[in-house]
Amino acid sequence: MPKVVAITGGGQGIGRAIAYAFADAGYAVSIADPVADGGEEALAHLKMRQPTSIFEACDISQKVDIERWIGRTVEEIGIPDVLVNNAAILANGPFLDLSAEDFDRVLAVNVRGTLLCTQAVARALVNAKRGGSIVNIASTRALMSEPNTEAYSASKGAIVALTHATAMSLGPMNIRVNCVSPGWIETSDWQYSGRARTPKHSQRDRKQHPVMRVGVPGDIAEACLFLSRPDSFITGQNFVIDGGMTKKMIYE
Repeated sequence: MPKVVAITGGGQGIGRAIAYAFADAGYAVSIADPVADGGEEALAHLKMRQPTSIFEACDISQKVDIERWIGRTVEEIGIPDVLVNNAAILANGPFLDLSAEDFDRVLAVNVRGTLLCTQAVARALVNAKRGGSIVNIASTRALMSEPNTEAYSASKGAIVALTHATAMSLGPMNIRVNCVSPGWIETSDWQYSGRARTPKHSQRDRKQHPVMRVGVPGDIAEACLFLSRPDSFITGQNFVIDGGMTKKMIYE
């Protein structure tokens, strides 16, 4: 039986690339996404890579949705060896106009969803007396900001903290927890077909990165695969994958 990975937000963007990468590595893949069109399209491509793959439409801020998804995953393809908490939303706009409801919704999906998914998968692993790996997708917005991104930035900062906290709690259960913080990752051509478009970057865009290019979803997928190695010694860490952008001093 192949190893199993569960991925939130797997229908498009970075999550879709992560799903494809794990499928190509031989994993059975379970993706959750609130957008049915994107999830079904991603599933069709996944099945060409790994027939043992499923999609569940769900809102990961809701415990009942998560339990349905993880329960179906366990029943149909097996207990996840790896969980990638990737799903996220934002509510950017003028700070003084940010409503408490919008702020709460972003944290409910991005942070509470990460917590609830982690609990569901960890329980399944512990009950089966097995170890596993959890990878949370945060953002360089946890470390640096632009104006009017308070809800999203707060949620990503919380995910970084949640990562090292759960790594300590789950370590004795042989479950490792790490975090990947993407920088500028171009996802416009990784949306589902109704939304996808060809990206365009200027030389100035590329020069903001010491590696001289904008990131692609595969850069994040590679990091997730690396952190999911069963013999890994790494836990509780936040890996910034940004082409060096957060280290570059800009005087323009």
